[in-house]
Amino acid sequence: MMLVELERVNKIYNKGKANEVWALRDADLRVGEGEMVCLRGPSGSGKSTLLAIIGCVFPPSSGRAAIARRQLARLPDRFLTIHRRQTIGFIFQRFNLLPALSVRDNITLPLLPLGVSPSECRRRAGVLLERLGIAHRENFPVRMLSGGEQQRVAIARALINDQPLVLADEPTAHLDSALSREFMAIMADLKAAGKTIIVTSHDPLVAEHPVIDRVVEVHDGRVLPAAAGPPAGDSSVTDHGCHGVSGHGVPQDGVPGDRLHSPSSVGGGG
Repeated sequence: MMLVELERVNKIYNKGKANEVWALRDADLRVGEGEMVCLRGPSGSGKSTLLAIIGCVFPPSSGRAAIARRQLARLPDRFLTIHRRQTIGFIFQRFNLLPALSVRDNITLPLLPLGVSPSECRRRAGVLLERLGIAHRENFPVRMLSGGEQQRVAIARALINDQPLVLADEPTAHLDSALSREFMAIMADLKAAGKTIIVTSHDPLVAEHPVIDRVVEVHDGRVLPAAAGPPAGDSSVTDHGCHGVSGHGVPQDGVPGDRLHSPSSVGGGG
């Protein structure tokens, strides 16, 4: 199944004004379940905007964007937030952790708006802490952790809801080569477990890693067609909203309403 389908997607900021910017132009991209794809391009190329649309942070200005068979343009903001919580885990470039909170509390933040019981929060966090080798840091304030340990906390937070799609924006930008290789080893394990992963990166350690299935080049707001993916087929996209799902439109999953990575956005990081 295609988890991500973008067809002729445009994103325009300040439309109709003197400072109008076309961040994306007729972008096509398809990513299947279980793939790991790297979006690569220079600063200002549009790759972070592309990742934000895939991440249901905002819909495109025009074109068709379907994430996990939901068309984003047809979802009101409230349902877009719910769909994001259910479908996508984010790993931010600067981690967006709350330094005064403990490791466990940072990891479980995305569960707060979902009404998950404290015992279940502890159970889920414990599983991820063991899996990522930081169980011994569970009650430490995040500010006392090393950069590599903070990266693992950010990864655990992204996985706490067990979403099928993981997005990482320049995840190794602030890591040395050893920690970057460690990060990619964790991503390889997640891919082997069935996760679909999309990263943006300039880092050759990421783009050239054997776990990457495809490198998608983004330049001047355009996705180069050779790497866009296979032709679109019958994806059984549904046009309706998230009927029967409880929740609220406040983005408490760690994703800001108007941009992808911002320290003020950390209400979770799901």
